[in-house]
Amino acid sequence: MRRRRRDMQDLRVGDAVDFWRVEAVEPNRPLRLHAEMKEPGRVWLEFRVQPIDGGASRLSQTAFFAPRGLTGLLYWYLLYPIHAVIFSGVAKKLAPLAEEVAGKR
Repeated sequence: MRRRRRDMQDLRVGDAVDFWRVEAVEPNRPLRLHAEMKEPGRVWLEFRVQPIDGGASRLSQTAFFAPRGLTGLLYWYLLYPIHAVIFSGVAKKLAPLAEEVAGKR
């Protein structure tokens, strides 16, 4: 069965976004996603948007990992370089999409 979003424009707690589940979403607060992957620990991804000078905004992304045992620690440190590339790519793709949405408002 495919995981689908209830609404592509309106994000709510409990919605699925790829292999993430929305855990917290409120206006002017961080967006927090919880990973629904089989990993040796629990994973969250958090996004913050902060206004900066000139009417622009800064997008910050933070990955949190709570490892389970030695396997979890090994997993995190061995795959850290790969995760750094993946998460960097996510932020780079989100920024232009956010600008496009902001321009339509």
